[in-house]
Formats: sequence, structure tokens, C-alpha cells
Amino acid sequence: MSNSPSASPTAHALPAELPIAPLAGPIDWTVAVPGSKSITNRYLAMAALADGTVHLTGVLHSDDTVFMVEALRALGFAVTADWAKKTCVVEGRGGAIPNRAAELFVGNAGTATRFLAAFVSLGHGRYRLDGVARMRERPIADLLQGLQGLGVDARSEFGNGCPPVIVNASGLPGGLAKIDGSRSSQYISAVLQIAPYAREPLRVEVTGQFVSRPYVELTLRGMAEFGCPTEQIGERTFAPRHGARYRAGSYAVEGDASTASYFLAAAAILSGRCCVTNVAADSAQGDAAFAGVLEKMGCRVRTRTQTDGRGIEVSRDPNTRLRGIDIDMNNMPDVALTLAVVCLFADGSSRIRNVGNLRIKETDRLAALASELRRLGAQAEAGSDDLTIVPGPKQAARIETYDDHRMAMAFALAGLGCPGVTILQPACVAKSYPQFFADLETLRKG
Repeated sequence: MSNSPSASPTAHALPAELPIAPLAGPIDWTVAVPGSKSITNRYLAMAALADGTVHLTGVLHSDDTVFMVEALRALGFAVTADWAKKTCVVEGRGGAIPNRAAELFVGNAGTATRFLAAFVSLGHGRYRLDGVARMRERPIADLLQGLQGLGVDARSEFGNGCPPVIVNASGLPGGLAKIDGSRSSQYISAVLQIAPYAREPLRVEVTGQFVSRPYVELTLRGMAEFGCPTEQIGERTFAPRHGARYRAGSYAVEGDASTASYFLAAAAILSGRCCVTNVAADSAQGDAAFAGVLEKMGCRVRTRTQTDGRGIEVSRDPNTRLRGIDIDMNNMPDVALTLAVVCLFADGSSRIRNVGNLRIKETDRLAALASELRRLGAQAEAGSDDLTIVPGPKQAARIETYDDHRMAMAFALAGLGCPGVTILQPACVAKSYPQFFADLETLRKG
């Protein structure tokens, strides 16, 4: 597999430039979104550690999840994926890593990189993780320092705190892992997932600002479902039950709440209604709260629309104008991009706050958002951890995506409400949702 930004195991054939035809509202959409990327990669890791065979349903087929599956195979795990049926069967090895050495290529998959860097510390041997050029710029030092504090020989190959990562593993000793939570919650989740398999009890203490905390709660809920509960000590210390083991069995992956945001936002922009049927309002996925943000801007929200208790519906009367918003999005930074595009269509200025960690994602998302919003006619200013948006007269624009899936999907929404929008390099959506543009076109046609 090529070590280049264009390397994608799931990309669909899309032109280099994709014009988005505007769509007149009101819309009337009902959508079942693909499985959660966050849950799929967590469950794959837990399944590999389980005592026996794990059947996963509803899994997401995307670059990030394929990289995770391929890495587990490179480590010696038997993983059978039927992507058409959205299933994976993983033969868990009870906390053992079969291969004593492996070269793992993770593309630009942040979850896979962080989770695997900790995961391989359970093994015995040398493991190296590398990715595309952008992944080599994304920090991982906070996780490595946390692992080093436990006695794990884990380091950045070039000494710059970024991948490639080399782990010379001899099992996980246990103890207290102090992890700075100000850049990414994935570092915390990575250590929590392997904690039950340490030789001695292991606690994780979060230092610094605790960003994206709902994703840690998502991890803890998954661990409990797999049979490994965690005691929480105060607000920042977590003690997974030592000696507990992930259970074999069948587990279902919920729809992706981050993906749901694009369709719900379409109802806010165009008016009408959209119901996402397979995400619950009380989901452990923090991004499920995005509908409440749209409600603050003037939309109506209904939940539990399905017989299984799931379902989130957003609607807006064509006579009701969207209002600008000033909001802290620290708990759901991925959908801050969706919100920024919605703000283009609102009355008055908006400010999205406490999202400094967007600067270390697939691209510097704060800078990228400000640049592309300005192309569309807005005044947009990115601070160190915030973004201010003042809508202006809409104008046609060619949108740079920066090889960032969420930039492409969010700004496709701008094209639904504004003529003349073209998305450049749209195939980058393969990172989390290869079928996005095809599904959007299906909805457009009713």
C-alpha cells in the first residue's frame, strides 16, 4: 500500500472537482447513516483482546476502519470482514498479541494510530507504526509519555513527538498513567482499553484540560459492554477492573453521530425535516448532541422517533430564520465544521469556542474553515481556539478540502444552499464515509 496522501483502500471513483447542485427546500428525508467510526475501531480493538470469537455487526467500511483491520491482521489476528454485510468476525486472543514484530501502516487514521500504539504494548517484540505525511505531523507525545510512565519502551522514531512510533514491548506493567488530555481524548481511551490486561492494576489520571470527554465515556461504555467495568475516582482518574477480560459474543455498532450531523444540518439550511433513524439522542457518542445546537439556532428537534428508542429528527419551518450562535463545542469538535457551514445561512454573527484541538486533526481545521468560509462570502476569523463567522452575500466558490473528509462533507452542505459551489478532491470522504456523495444524490432525487 502506498505511503501517500492519496492511498485509500475504499475510495470510490469521483472526479477531481465535484460541482454541488443547489437544492430547493423544504426537504423531507429519512436516513440510516453508516456505522460509527469511533465505535467500530474501539470494538475491533476490544474484540482482538477478547477471550474467543467476537461477531460485530453494523461496522463501518471506510479507510480508517480498513487500516485498523489490516493492522490487526499484521499483528497476527484472524479478522474476517464482510464489508457488504457490515460485519466483522474477530478471533480474540485473550490479551495476547500473536506476532512478535510488525510494521503497521495506518494512513491518516488518528484512532487507529493512537489505539494501536498503546495496544501493541501488550505484546513481546518490536512494533513500528507509520502513516501518510500528515500523520507524521500529528502529535502523539502525550500518549507516549503516558506509556513511558508505566515502563513501556515507546518512542517517536524521529524524536519530534509524532509518528512513526516504535514500541519495544515486553508486556504492560501497570501502575499510574498520567496523560495530558488537552490535545486529544484518544490518548486516554487508548490506555483505558488495554488497562485490564496489565500485569498489575492500572489507573489513568487525566492532567491538563480534558477535551472531547464524551469520547472517553464512549470508550468506558464499550468496555463495560464487553465485560470490563471501570471505577471512576473523582473527575479525572479511571481504574478499569484489573483481571477482567473482554467477553466473546455478538456486538452491534450504532450509526455514526458525526455523519448524522450532515443530514440534520441539511434540514436546518434548506428547511423541512430530516430524521436519522439509527442514532439515539442519549447515545454515548457526544456528537449526538448536535441536534440540540441546531435547536438553539431555531430548529425543532424530536427524539426517540423509532420503536427501538433511537431516532433524531430536525426540522425548520421555511418561515423561521436561523439565528447565529455563540457556543462551546469542546465536547463535539468534529461537528464544529458542520456547524460552521450552517452559520453561513444564519442571521447575525456566530462564534464557535474552545476547539483548539481542531488544529491537530487531518488538517488545521480552524485555519481551513476560515479560509473556505471567506471564499463563500463570509467574514471568518480563526483564533487560537475559536472561530468567528459573520455571514455575507453568498458567492460561488471552489472549495479546497485539504485531504480532510469532514471539510468535504461539511462544505457540500454549503453547495445545497448556495449556487456555484465545487468541492475539490472529494474522494477524501473515503476516510469515514466513502458513499457520502452517492447517498446525498440518492436523497436529492427522493
